[in-house]
Amino acid sequence: MMEETKFGRRDEFGHYAPKELISYGPLFTLPPKPMAVIKWLPGYFLPWNLLLIVFGIGYWLFLAPSLEQMKTLEIGWVLYLVLLNYAIVVLWYGAWHSWLYVLRRQETRFKYNPRWPTARATVFVFGKQALDNIFWTITSGVPVFTAYQVAAFYLYANGYVPLITLSDNPIWFIVLLLLVPFIHEVHFYAVHRLLHTRLLYKYVHSLHHNNTNVLPWSGLAMHPVEHILYFSVIVLIAVFNSHPIHMLAMVMRAGLAPAIAHTGFDRTELGGERTVPSGVYAHYLHHKLFEVNYADGAVPLDKWFGSFHDGSPEADERLKLRMERRAEAYAKKDARA
Repeated sequence: MMEETKFGRRDEFGHYAPKELISYGPLFTLPPKPMAVIKWLPGYFLPWNLLLIVFGIGYWLFLAPSLEQMKTLEIGWVLYLVLLNYAIVVLWYGAWHSWLYVLRRQETRFKYNPRWPTARATVFVFGKQALDNIFWTITSGVPVFTAYQVAAFYLYANGYVPLITLSDNPIWFIVLLLLVPFIHEVHFYAVHRLLHTRLLYKYVHSLHHNNTNVLPWSGLAMHPVEHILYFSVIVLIAVFNSHPIHMLAMVMRAGLAPAIAHTGFDRTELGGERTVPSGVYAHYLHHKLFEVNYADGAVPLDKWFGSFHDGSPEADERLKLRMERRAEAYAKKDARA
């Protein structure tokens, strides 16, 4: 059993936070610091970003139909992809949820919010958060990202988008593969800011934000319109000079990373003194505070656009001031209307 205090602390209300304030790393700092970037990169890619890229490679090598087969839209291979994606999602999300919330193998150690999710709440389908989250993931999330995946495969198979191979263009092939997490971050930020506009938040994104005390299944608990916007990054990467491996790495990133971002735990215990990072504190703060940290990762978009919260009391004060100014601006706008 690992002591929480080695990695973080709890406040007077029992809420857990990592010791280190949220930061973006040295990739975009000026002047450039090449050695600092080299030291930082392994921690960015390991374990999850690299693992999801490997999942994408494995999907192509061992599970995907051939491009020749996908030149025509046929129910056989499309249905195969649907069932395959359902199996992957159920296994992945179910494993995280079972370990942390059903079996409760580490109780509330490293859990950001010390309380377990409410047993019943009327804002959720079926009145239960977990069932609501599973419902939206299964009925909308998997079908939408599979549809994008099918479209991308069809484009590759018929030569409608440029297709490269590792042997023909090894440098760009590897570089683009490593850029997958960064492309996803930028796209996610743009879509996320759009979803926080007044009408889209009220009628679409608020469904996802019903999850304030998040579960792994909360990651893809979205309105279908949000799924359509969020997963559009799958086709976006196909318009680059790319290979289906790049697209599938993006499928794995967009489809599976939300479970990690929404575990609600900063670390997961593996037994003894071993733990692995398993939460994104920046995104937990987004669910808690709503108007901060629209992105998470290495690209400092929130810092550039004034919505960054590093977990400090000073950031709380900046947020309070920003929200007061926004409320005043909305009040003036409504008064003129």
